[in-house]
Amino acid sequence: MTLVLAVAQFAPTADRAANLEAIDALASDAAQRGARVVVFPEYASYFTDPFDHDLRAHAEAVDGPFTRRLARIAARDDITVVAGLVEAADDGRRVHNTVVAVDGSGVLARYRKQHLYDAFGQRESEWIAPGALDEPEVFTVDGIALGIMTCYDLRFPEAARRLVDAGAQAFLVPAEWVRGPLKEAQWTTLLHARAIENTAYVAAADHPPPLGVGGSTIIDPQGVALATIGTATGVAVAVLDAGELDRIRRLNPALALRRYEVRPKS
Repeated sequence: MTLVLAVAQFAPTADRAANLEAIDALASDAAQRGARVVVFPEYASYFTDPFDHDLRAHAEAVDGPFTRRLARIAARDDITVVAGLVEAADDGRRVHNTVVAVDGSGVLARYRKQHLYDAFGQRESEWIAPGALDEPEVFTVDGIALGIMTCYDLRFPEAARRLVDAGAQAFLVPAEWVRGPLKEAQWTTLLHARAIENTAYVAAADHPPPLGVGGSTIIDPQGVALATIGTATGVAVAVLDAGELDRIRRLNPALALRRYEVRPKS
């Protein structure tokens, strides 16, 4: 079983209509190149820097206008679209940093970011409510099981381990990896580490510079980059192969040899 997967790199803005136009064009490009799943960045529905109270004003429900438009795009191109959504939270003040996976029938899976970016001088938690520590919503396309994590989650290896324990063969990572000293190197290192230690595919889509680092990429279970975008807007496509994944896990049975398990903190 194989899955053709794409990562799409672009810079979302506060113009929601323009964001959807960009997603539409990039999804069409990816589909024409054979992609069955297209991964877009974090905050693909709406993004502003720095965050302000408009974030709440532009939040949507999971089944709101943004995901309905994604479903129409997915139906047109016979693909699954994975993209970041600003979702209204219940506290009346903050929002959820949510990722949805959408095909032509609607939402297949939803993930609310659990590890918030309160680091490197940033305070994401002032504006974002963390997701509950729910069981992962792993979904399957063309026989490949896919799990979702978001940006800062990469710095927490146990987040990926929970996904792989739930059956994920590939991690989809929408991100807005903020630029800064050594951040490009850390982005690359962490993506490759999550692939190697879990013998899993990793597909990550970032914002390009000047705010993000770019470098959206698809990495195989041995840590080899199969396709990468530099700093431009664009699409990269690669094939995920379940047979190759099984071969690598037989050769390197690190998951089977583990002596620890991951449990959520209370």
